[in-house]
Amino acid sequence: MIWWPTHVPTLRNGLVTLRPLQEKDIEGIYHACQDPMIPRFTTVPSPYTLTHAQFFVREQEPARFALKSELIFAITLGQDNEEEFCGVISFHSVSLGNHAAEIGYWITAPARGKGIGVTAAKMITEYGFSTMGFRRIEALVDVDNEASRALLRSAGYELEGIMRQKVTLDSGEQIDMALFSIVDS
Repeated sequence: MIWWPTHVPTLRNGLVTLRPLQEKDIEGIYHACQDPMIPRFTTVPSPYTLTHAQFFVREQEPARFALKSELIFAITLGQDNEEEFCGVISFHSVSLGNHAAEIGYWITAPARGKGIGVTAAKMITEYGFSTMGFRRIEALVDVDNEASRALLRSAGYELEGIMRQKVTLDSGEQIDMALFSIVDS
């Protein structure tokens, strides 16, 4: 069985920190989600309002944590007193009985290409295996999202295949998703 934490922990690796979402993240989340790349490749709504960010931090994250359906972290760079908000990463689609989860994330535009996302993915993956007891972690990525595919490969995930017409966009268009995974060895 999967061990579920009593609270969202703080994980550190050098200057990259994964920590619980906080009120101070609301503005950063709102501003980051104005970048059209985030709603294009995630489930973040567009247009994204300040009310969306407030709901996400104040209501959605605590409810999902309580239901053991999602474990969400803020990604930051730097020390506590001078940290830069760099994105969000989570375990979702948790299957306790199968010891599996899906990883999801988005990285702010200024933090992309600096290895912050790769470090965050490695950190949450290690936590998932060593502490929570997952045996398999998956990631579904839009086949056109080359940056995310590269991030996952750099974090040790392997491409398992392409899931044809897996997701329906708001426009009604069906898109293919690349399935990546990593297993606890």
